[in-house]
Amino acid sequence: MSWRPMRAFIAAAAVLTMLPVAVGSAAPLYPEPDPDPFYAQPADIASYQPGDVLAVRPMPALATFPDTTVTLIRFRSTSSEGKPIAATTTVLQPNNHAPDAPVLSYQHIINGLGNQCSVSKVLYTADPNLMVRESVFWNVALRRGWTMALPDHLGPNFAYGAAKLGGQITLDGVRAIRKVDELRVAGSRVAMAGYSGGGMATAWAAALQPTYAPDVEIAGAAMGGVPMNLVAMLEGLGFGSHPVFGLALAAGIGLEREYPDRFPISDQMNARGIAARDAIRNACTNDILSTGAGHGIGEFAASTSMIADKQARAVVEENSLSLYDGAPKMPVFEWHSPIDGLIPIGAIRDTTRRWCEAGAAVTTFETPVPDHLTAAVLGLPMAMTWIDARLNGQPAPSNC
Repeated sequence: MSWRPMRAFIAAAAVLTMLPVAVGSAAPLYPEPDPDPFYAQPADIASYQPGDVLAVRPMPALATFPDTTVTLIRFRSTSSEGKPIAATTTVLQPNNHAPDAPVLSYQHIINGLGNQCSVSKVLYTADPNLMVRESVFWNVALRRGWTMALPDHLGPNFAYGAAKLGGQITLDGVRAIRKVDELRVAGSRVAMAGYSGGGMATAWAAALQPTYAPDVEIAGAAMGGVPMNLVAMLEGLGFGSHPVFGLALAAGIGLEREYPDRFPISDQMNARGIAARDAIRNACTNDILSTGAGHGIGEFAASTSMIADKQARAVVEENSLSLYDGAPKMPVFEWHSPIDGLIPIGAIRDTTRRWCEAGAAVTTFETPVPDHLTAAVLGLPMAMTWIDARLNGQPAPSNC
């Protein structure tokens, strides 16, 4: 995907966040409940602490990951507004795993609004996007004897676009896997990694750890192509139709699910917008893209006024990591393309500079390609080498 439609996506997402409220009266539309009772949130969820294990389920073996056991863990986490929620993580563990061998929490990109979009479900489908992008990297980690934890970091409401939420779920997922005795990882050294949306969850986890989960020791976090400042994406607005408008619409729906009182996007939609929202209520990447392809905000909004609503803007700011005053205490490896049509590079540089000033050991790598997607592939080998060193207890370098 070229940078031009990506820039159009940014523009449309920005418009969605800045439309005035109180245009209509439509309520938020949440995903259909998962019919599998394993995913149900217990009525007494508030009695559990973040990271407490709610349920454990052995899963069928996967041919894509030979000689590996798969375990699904349900645990207690926290929503963006501080409410108790149930979340899930899928654990891949090599059969030759040694007790307390390293753990890598990998936050995969999840572009979706429904239960079937979660990593725990997609692993058992024929989704080529997941398998082609990630299976080679994951198998390298598994062959090294590492355990892989793959959290469903969008939460039970599939709040696509809620970045801070992903960080909290990631940290609680690490807490949870340590409590499952059969995994034998209570004393394991843990690292985190992710790119783009997964990098955003990883970066938020790294920054939140000192305050949200000081009991969770992380050896290091590798993150690439991170949207550090969602507010910065408000620049260069546009109203025309474009191929990836569906992703912008999905982001608005996801934020509304997470902040129903502060981000009422449905109230701002016309009948056509509501119909599109309903059509992608449970959709994953391909259906979201096809529903929005060739459309634009002007078709789906009851108003295209650029009146800024303070509550809506505050939600975007709250999910912009460069505006969060905390900093990681763990070592960080960060990589990105120097010319990225999707990610504002200035926000990345400003954030890593601030982290350096706060005392974090930060290594930054700029890939030699002006493309968001290619940068993911080019940066992963270096990230893997960096993670391996952290998991082996080597001192972290820094090019601050």
